[in-house]
Amino acid sequence: MWPAIEKGLEDVFLSGKFSHGKQVGHLESALAAYTGARHVIGVNSGTDALVLLLRACGLRPGDGVLVPAYSFFATASAVVLAGGRPQFVDIDPETYAMDPVALEAAVTDSSRFVMQVHLFHTMADLEAVTAVARRHGLTVVEDSAEAIGMRRGGVHAGLHGAGGVLSFFPSKTLGALGDAGAVLTDDPEVAGTVAALRHHGRPGRTLNNFPAISTDSVWPGVNSKMDDIQAAVLLAKLPLLEEQIEHRAALADAYTARLKGTPGILRLPRTTAQGPGDRDVFYVYLIEVEDRDALVDHLDRHGIGTEVYYPLPLPHQPAFAGLGHRPGDFPNAEAASRHAVALPFHADLDTGDVDRVCDTVRSFLAARRTAV
Repeated sequence: MWPAIEKGLEDVFLSGKFSHGKQVGHLESALAAYTGARHVIGVNSGTDALVLLLRACGLRPGDGVLVPAYSFFATASAVVLAGGRPQFVDIDPETYAMDPVALEAAVTDSSRFVMQVHLFHTMADLEAVTAVARRHGLTVVEDSAEAIGMRRGGVHAGLHGAGGVLSFFPSKTLGALGDAGAVLTDDPEVAGTVAALRHHGRPGRTLNNFPAISTDSVWPGVNSKMDDIQAAVLLAKLPLLEEQIEHRAALADAYTARLKGTPGILRLPRTTAQGPGDRDVFYVYLIEVEDRDALVDHLDRHGIGTEVYYPLPLPHQPAFAGLGHRPGDFPNAEAASRHAVALPFHADLDTGDVDRVCDTVRSFLAARRTAV
């Protein structure tokens, strides 16, 4: 991999084009081939990808966007940055995505969009969400930032509605050396609008012949171009993505085999891919335990890092306090925020590392039971 990265970086340095250049165009084409998207537009982060996607899909100031109460902050902040108003929906405790029944109940007269999120390792129930959206005339977009490689019915995440996004933050399944992102869509008008918005709203400033748009039909553009250095790195790593996905699947199987049935574990990941063309992809390995914070401290004392996803539900973040939500309004999201923790999970991990982590988790839980 490293020789390919070095060669890509050398090409960038010799070209003197460090942003919005040839490497970005090549990456867009490669990602289109991998995902099956008609259009992929490279931008500078997954967050900007969400903002530009919403604007390109026709969001206007004050429009309501239904989002899950449990997700990364950018899911909701992107709505605000795009000019909309987040409307929070409780989650399905198994998939951590919006619960379709709760979604139906949360629709209001101001609702215009549904942003379903695919978290951790599995895709959301898009069929049920799309049915709700059709009944209420809502546009479906996907926060598929974590979901590269995930598919339902052969269709890649991000392509089940008006569009979706990818994040290439370094920790992602396909990670750059810094921030980078992309918009996925089959809609040529959405693609053309995003392509213009990422470069100060200038139609025609595209790399892969996206349709030209009228300058009076879009928001003021921004500077959200992807760096060619990041594109070169991603191009070098993309051929190894399937191998990395298989390695992650093996690690997840090892974790599950060792932790299944352990008293004190409230939930292990459950895959939902069941039919032809379905595939889950593990981005992180998330478990839920009763004494999550104590377990985190215990693992840290033994030199084992963890990540808490997410310590505070979105409706209870200070930035959204003005929306008036109170503790208890989103019970499933609040329970996940109290109990969920991601165990070590990355490309360099092996089953010996998994054994050590699981032994330490089990010893902690056994000690807690003995103490009680």
